[in-house]
Amino acid sequence: MKINNSDDFGAALRARRKQLNYTQGDVAEVSGFSTSFISELENGKVTCELGKALYLANLLGLDIILNERE
Repeated sequence: MKINNSDDFGAALRARRKQLNYTQGDVAEVSGFSTSFISELENGKVTCELGKALYLANLLGLDIILNERE
């Protein structure tokens, strides 16, 4: 999936979380982040912390790969 903005990133996290049958509360418990942070991230809040966002993506089994544009 190509991510172009924070909404796309949040949608990808939400889709993967649901695919794994996890609630936001489940992810919050394992990650140590609040459910409100996870909700904001999934809803595309642009001011979310990048480090936490990448951690959650990896926790859910998503890889972040950057490719150069041609």
